[in-house]
Amino acid sequence: MAGRIVLLLACLFLLSSARAELSESKRAMIQELFPKATVIDDKLSDFPVYPVYQLQELLGYAYESADLSRLQGFAGKPIQLLVGLDARGRFTGVRVLDHHEPVFLHGLGEQPLFDFVDQYTGRSLREQILVDTSNSSRSSKDPDGNVVHFDGVSRATVSVLIVNDTVLSSALKVARAKLEGFSQATPTRARPDFFEPLSWQELIDRGYLSHWQVAKDTVEQALGRPLSDYPGTPEPRPGEPFTELFYGYVNSPMVGRNLLGQEGYAQLREKAGDDAKILVVMSRGRFTHLSEDFVPASAPDRLGMVQNNLSLELRDLNMFGGSIQLQADSMPEFAQQTLFRVGGNAGFNPGAAATLRLNVELARNHLMVDRTTLDVPVAFPEKLFETVEVAPLPEQTRAPVWVGLWKERWWQISLLVSGLAVLTVFFAKQRTLSRYPALVHRFRWGFLFFTLFFIGFYAQGQLSVVNIYTLFLAIWDGFSLDVFLLDPILFILWTYTFITLFIWGRGLFCGWLCPFGALQEMAAWLGEKLRFPQAKVPERWHRRLILLKYPILLGLVGTAFYSLTLAEQLAEVEPFKTGITLFFVRYWPFVAYAVGLLLVGMFIHKFYCRYLCPLGAGLAVLGRLRLFSWLDRVELCGSPCQHCKNECGINAIRKDGRIDYDECIQCLECVVILNAEDECVDKRLQNRKRERQASILATDAG
Repeated sequence: MAGRIVLLLACLFLLSSARAELSESKRAMIQELFPKATVIDDKLSDFPVYPVYQLQELLGYAYESADLSRLQGFAGKPIQLLVGLDARGRFTGVRVLDHHEPVFLHGLGEQPLFDFVDQYTGRSLREQILVDTSNSSRSSKDPDGNVVHFDGVSRATVSVLIVNDTVLSSALKVARAKLEGFSQATPTRARPDFFEPLSWQELIDRGYLSHWQVAKDTVEQALGRPLSDYPGTPEPRPGEPFTELFYGYVNSPMVGRNLLGQEGYAQLREKAGDDAKILVVMSRGRFTHLSEDFVPASAPDRLGMVQNNLSLELRDLNMFGGSIQLQADSMPEFAQQTLFRVGGNAGFNPGAAATLRLNVELARNHLMVDRTTLDVPVAFPEKLFETVEVAPLPEQTRAPVWVGLWKERWWQISLLVSGLAVLTVFFAKQRTLSRYPALVHRFRWGFLFFTLFFIGFYAQGQLSVVNIYTLFLAIWDGFSLDVFLLDPILFILWTYTFITLFIWGRGLFCGWLCPFGALQEMAAWLGEKLRFPQAKVPERWHRRLILLKYPILLGLVGTAFYSLTLAEQLAEVEPFKTGITLFFVRYWPFVAYAVGLLLVGMFIHKFYCRYLCPLGAGLAVLGRLRLFSWLDRVELCGSPCQHCKNECGINAIRKDGRIDYDECIQCLECVVILNAEDECVDKRLQNRKRERQASILATDAG
């Protein structure tokens, strides 16, 4: 009897614990997502969703994204969302539960993030949702009704792309597990050993290449008007179709090798990657599958694809050329031919039925445009494919988020890498080039402008101490390189900075690649031009103050392990976000702090860099492992000559002439002085000695 009572109490305890899982605040948020809900169940034991009902009718499911997607945000932690998905696969809303994205927490504010997630309300999983990083229009919809463009958030592109990927990939898992009409067919892949040489007509006859055409009458019936009403569209000649398409799955050797030849097929697979699913489309007739203004390597506006009621993404590979050419025997000529990569959050199953959608858009005049969509069935022969035992998750079949970001910013990456290459050559040749002071000074100022305006203001490449403790937390929680690849500019800068720390020390970054450092340099120059008195911090106090930035660094890193949110707030000791990321457009105390540091820097050269910068402290610690000491010294440096020390604006030269590499910003001014015949005391004494010897020799000769 006592045992039964204990069992009953245990069951009651477990039941109450399960019921307590859904807090009142979370229940209220779900109620907002489903206003008509009368019953909100606790999280299911077999799948992490909250069923929502109106009486006995299932309205949909709410779920927390962290239960289904662990994609890390820009701060190294997942962005946690509460998502509502109705029974038809439409989003009822998205709410932000928790995040650590610095640009929203301590920069733009959280409202832009909330505005972004509000765009999901009413949208469907059957639509292809793309984030418009140009921020040109809000939640616009393409004429085909399948592609929706969301407004991005300026200066927060990475964060919102992660949000979009998190929402779509997690919602797709819920839909496939719980909603009707979203279940996945048995996954397939092309049979790698299925091949025999076939001509073009044999490929068509056996169905390995599909052929579809539509007559003029069909299009006129769909539009409700004769083609003669559209003056910009030439009418087909008698017996000629309005449009004619040929398409096939290139991954199948039966199709790919016969169309491209063995060499072309192998080269395409190598360039596109083994995971790429490629569709070839060829067209002829009065209306082709690409518009006249189509941009290569982009998604077509006339052609879309749907499978299992979910929109797929078609993107031009832009790889025709060289050995990758259509070369099947007896192949006719085409007006257009394209190799498309097929993807998207839903993933593409080549052995299952799908539909190509040709979007016909014809203008009656400059004001009125008529549109219709023609469905093209896609069903390739089963013998081309073999089944795959386990269906991979969508995020495993698609390229990582960072791949698209690197492709999108290719020209910025190219310019940055070129700039870093030039800087590396300059530093490697510094002893030779420093003999030309004017060249060194012009190059330095030119590169500082490049750093401030391109790397900083435009490419948003300001490194921060936040990146340091993000790295530590990533190592602590389980390192993933994908987090750091999300911003190609920051990744390249960090990689370059880390490598050069062991060659030149911290100075290469702090003196040449830090945008706020460049801004301080310009402020100091302006202060001198305005004849502001330049304060010299006494040596005794300077040696103490330069140590201040190290406890600041330790405090920030230590706080990050206790509370990342608090650490991000304390990281406002860096004025980088205010001055570089947000262009000084921010709440006035932050602006006052950043501007105040620049004003102080007009009297005390690079005051912030010298005494407060935790990032500089972190780089100085690693910089002590440098392999070389590039800055030459001579016997008279410091005893008695103090010329280099007096000219060093950041006071990184000690009285005895030694270079303090922990503080040096590698401006190369001391190197220029050391090589200047009229400035270096040692050079001047040597010249006088040579002149006296020459004079004695001349006297003796006379």
